[in-house]
Amino acid sequence: MNYNAKPTIVIVHGAFTDASSWNYVVELLLKQGYNVIVPPNPLRGVTADSAYIASLLNQIDGPVLLVGHSYAGVVASNAAAKASNVVGLVYVAAVITDEGERLTNVHSKDSILDPLLIERQYPTGPVGQTVPEFSIDPKHFRRAYAADVSEDRTRLMAAGQRPIAAGAFVDASGPVAWKTLPSWAIVATQDVGAGTDIVRSMAERAGARITELQGSHAIMISQPRAVADVILEAATHVTQPVADLV
Repeated sequence: MNYNAKPTIVIVHGAFTDASSWNYVVELLLKQGYNVIVPPNPLRGVTADSAYIASLLNQIDGPVLLVGHSYAGVVASNAAAKASNVVGLVYVAAVITDEGERLTNVHSKDSILDPLLIERQYPTGPVGQTVPEFSIDPKHFRRAYAADVSEDRTRLMAAGQRPIAAGAFVDASGPVAWKTLPSWAIVATQDVGAGTDIVRSMAERAGARITELQGSHAIMISQPRAVADVILEAATHVTQPVADLV
């Protein structure tokens, strides 16, 4: 008989949220028989975050389809370059940097996010050093991140959001896997978080197969079935044949 090795689908969340933002999509993928892992993204910086995710990837047996949302597009591109078992990339409303680029180099005319960020200082060691981290002002979370998600849900998201370290914006991208792996990208046409314009242009530069969906930066919450369909398309494409078993 011929057997196919379905990839494990690893989904990396972006800034200001956590793995729960992917619950609806994960449920749909699990129903299709896929093994799905949604690890925590440390949100400390490109180098540290991609090393953390790569360490997970390298401990997974068999092929991996790696999905990244928002800032995690950078993390996924870098992590996949450090792992030998990633067979494809899916970017969801994601920033897709090239080697040497920093998030501070990314400028979007569509994004309203920067002036809505709150900076707080957090300790980094025993001798009093602090570093800045950023979160979205809860009063503006819905319009900046998830305008097509219910008010009740976005209030919960705003209350539980995870801040991102300032270092993530200045940490340069290392080698990127989209130059050698097949990739897919979802562009949310009403994305004022990352910015539709920059998400689209970076997906085009990466040569990704692009699907445009009408929705916000939180497209995986507002349109989980459409997002799952793109991931399933990619998973089908990269499924690897296994030698015949007798």
